Amino acid sequence: MTENTFPLHNADAIVNFYRSEVLIGQEAKQFTKGDLTPVPKPEAVQTLYMRILHLLYRFRPECHSMVPFSENIQYPGYHEGATAIISVYTRMRQFLPMCLVYDFSLNDLLAPSKYVFLQAARADMDKLQTYTRGNREAEKKIEQLTTIPPEQQAEADELAAALSELQATTVHEYQEVNVKNENIAEWKTKIAEKTQKLSQVKVDVSNLKEDITKLKSQIVESPEELKSQKEKMKEAAKKIKNSIVSRKMFGNPRLKKKTNKSEIDKQQIISLCFCVTDGF
Repeated sequence: MTENTFPLHNADAIVNFYRSEVLIGQEAKQFTKGDLTPVPKPEAVQTLYMRILHLLYRFRPECHSMVPFSENIQYPGYHEGATAIISVYTRMRQFLPMCLVYDFSLNDLLAPSKYVFLQAARADMDKLQTYTRGNREAEKKIEQLTTIPPEQQAEADELAAALSELQATTVHEYQEVNVKNENIAEWKTKIAEKTQKLSQVKVDVSNLKEDITKLKSQIVESPEELKSQKEKMKEAAKKIKNSIVSRKMFGNPRLKKKTNKSEIDKQQIISLCFCVTDGF
């Protein structure tokens, strides 16, 4: 950094700038020209860089001491002091190239030179002033956009009241819609259950129809079969009756006396057949 050729600000201007724009509270009150000249104090330089990083990147000074290690090491307490310095150095190496400073080294933090620091300070001042000016302009625009003129205040109040009423109405309608959706979901569940029951009833009805069809076919076939059997029995009974009549008419009277018990049994059976035939 000793080879940079920035036009240098004097020490008083730099001190006033840092006290008014960068440092806050006791840091600003205690910061003096002696912290920069004739030899810059490392602690003061490190504090300034931390505050600059906070203003530019919102990286708080205490966060530099909380940077985690990339790997586990023994006795981490011995490294606490170096952690903050390495963190500031890493972030300044990322920031200073935007100020056209490319050779920032760790020695510029540990043992800063007066001329080197003033050159870096000038670059920081220019960049910080640019950012500060841009922030102030943006804040003014935001204030202008968010501030309501007095002549429009009444209309703004009416719009705010209407907006509040609309929001309340919208919330109420959302609640009603949610209730209706819940009711619809319940009805859908009931309809699904009834549809399932109806499907089961249809299956049962179909099964019953099949059973009825089978029973009807049986009922239709049974009378015909019964009638056929009756006719067969009538014909058989008629034949037996005719044979008995013919025997009575043309039989030998002497044989009647010799009728034994077996013939009597046959006659009884034939009589029963006549009775059955008469029943049909």
